[in-house]
Amino acid sequence: MIEFFYWFLILFGVLFSLLRIILGPKIEDRVAALDGLNVMVSGIIVLLAFQFKNSIYLDVALVYAVLAFLETVIFSRILEKKKELK
Repeated sequence: MIEFFYWFLILFGVLFSLLRIILGPKIEDRVAALDGLNVMVSGIIVLLAFQFKNSIYLDVALVYAVLAFLETVIFSRILEKKKELK
């Protein structure tokens, strides 16, 4: 029963993040929403590891989280360079 509640909360967060990515007024809002979405996707992978009782999903979640962090850093650097050029 409690797993259903976790799924509901995560899917609610994913919905709102996708909404912010689509409707975000500035690119910085979209990058922040994408970072939040990546955190929730990592949570989904961990929740799948818990439900399937398979620890390989935890390794996948760890690799995904590191790549998502690098994605956020790269987007931030690109936005910083854009502002310097203006």
